[in-house]
Amino acid sequence: MKDRIMGAMQSFSKAMFTPVLILPIAGILIAIGNLFTNARLLAVLPFLDNPFTKGFGTILSGSLVTILQNLGIIFCVGIALGLAKKKRAEAGFTALLAYFVFINAMNKFMGLTGVLLKDAPSLAGTGQTMVLGVQVLDMGVFLGIILGVVTALVHNKFIDTEFNNAFQIYGGARFVFIVLIPIVVLLAIIFTYVWPFFQAGIDALGLFINHAGNFGIFLYGTLERLLIPTGLHHLVYTPFLYTKLGGIAEVGGKVLEGSRNIYFAEIADTSVKVLSKSVVWDARGLSKMFGLIGACLAMYHTAKKENKGKIKAILIAAAFTSFIAGVTEPIEFSFLFVAPILFVVHACLSGLGMVAFNVLNVRAIGPNGFIDFLLYNLPLGITKTHWPMYIVIGIVEFFVYYFIFRFLIQKLNLKTLGREDDEKDMKLHSKAEYNEKVKGEKEVAASSDKSEKKGIDAGLIIKCLGGKDNIVKVDSCFTRLRLVVKSSEEIDEETLKSKTGAFGVVKEGTTVQVIYGMKINAVRKAVEEKLGIGE
Repeated sequence: MKDRIMGAMQSFSKAMFTPVLILPIAGILIAIGNLFTNARLLAVLPFLDNPFTKGFGTILSGSLVTILQNLGIIFCVGIALGLAKKKRAEAGFTALLAYFVFINAMNKFMGLTGVLLKDAPSLAGTGQTMVLGVQVLDMGVFLGIILGVVTALVHNKFIDTEFNNAFQIYGGARFVFIVLIPIVVLLAIIFTYVWPFFQAGIDALGLFINHAGNFGIFLYGTLERLLIPTGLHHLVYTPFLYTKLGGIAEVGGKVLEGSRNIYFAEIADTSVKVLSKSVVWDARGLSKMFGLIGACLAMYHTAKKENKGKIKAILIAAAFTSFIAGVTEPIEFSFLFVAPILFVVHACLSGLGMVAFNVLNVRAIGPNGFIDFLLYNLPLGITKTHWPMYIVIGIVEFFVYYFIFRFLIQKLNLKTLGREDDEKDMKLHSKAEYNEKVKGEKEVAASSDKSEKKGIDAGLIIKCLGGKDNIVKVDSCFTRLRLVVKSSEEIDEETLKSKTGAFGVVKEGTTVQVIYGMKINAVRKAVEEKLGIGE
């Protein structure tokens, strides 16, 4: 049961990536659009002060803000796509239909029971809202999450159902929708009664966190890092970014929930002079851009003299990836298993960095590295975000990480990268080392020739996973190959890490995660081609 629950949670966490990874793109484009309407920038670059460029900026930022106002439907379709085991396009389309059915069913039932507010001058604060022009209970992004999960469950169970003769047109995705209609209508009726209680609980939790102040921020930042090994860290920060837990604010006459939604709306609204305090929940980039760089330097300085030359290129590449793109797992998994105390310290320091961010009233954002930091903050100017202080906090965090990591590594004689008793135990490898180690490998498949030229040996990866017969399902998220296997005992962790470029392996029952970092898409494609897996 434990394995099934963990597997379900990991699948859900992975499915959240489909909608979540689209939203930063919208935010970046909103920031770019804001460039062309920023008064300070236009004063410096007067050639941009013309109707064409200002109109372009207004349209770009204004048109994308609507995405933030319809997150429910985005999450509904995205999660259904992510959780569907086959025919994902049909699952997404069915989820869209289910969403329409739900909001209209709830609206009609609320009208019949007298719950629907008709004479209120504004729905703000009433617990009701308008969704796609339909007045319903304000379930926010939770509505999309619930309907996405329900649609995926029904889709996976009934998508292969087929009928004979005249009824054959009602099989497959159409039968899924037929089954889904009464379920969705029933859910609309049930949630009309029970959602106000859930909403009260969510409000109470948000109130507790707000009253907890800096302690609540510390817990949030620490837990978000501690859950990295399980792959469930997305479940910590997502509610704060897109629901009431991350704050409520009225921007441009619209009430928005969640720190990310509020931030995107505020950067698009030129009348907002200073960003709200809700951005603290998205200050996760401090440890990525600065702290872990200090940790890498500490590991380099404490490495054995004979190993420094070998690990230098490895740590530089890992640090650069963390700083630029915010991908931290190559660094974190280099010390997670050999020195777990460092990982706990890292999680605590990450939380403390966010507390400093809050105490000093910084309003900058940089969740995924330096590129995001530049695109989000520089167009807004110093007054609106106080972004120079973000860098000051980051520099301090760099030195704190460096000295604490260096002290603990030396004091406790931790076997971090370059300090191993056996050189073959190193968890990260340079490209030159990798090529040397796989040079003698005999398993080469015609379908993965292109992949192997890129340094990916799909045949060896599959062999290390227990062979084709041991693999039940292949999936991936931003940095991890996520698999369901028949037996995790068949997994050859050491070879995966030493000869396929994996940074780490996490096993939870029959669910396995192999961390490959930024090249995960190429790895997954190579493995699927080798296994003969299509969409």
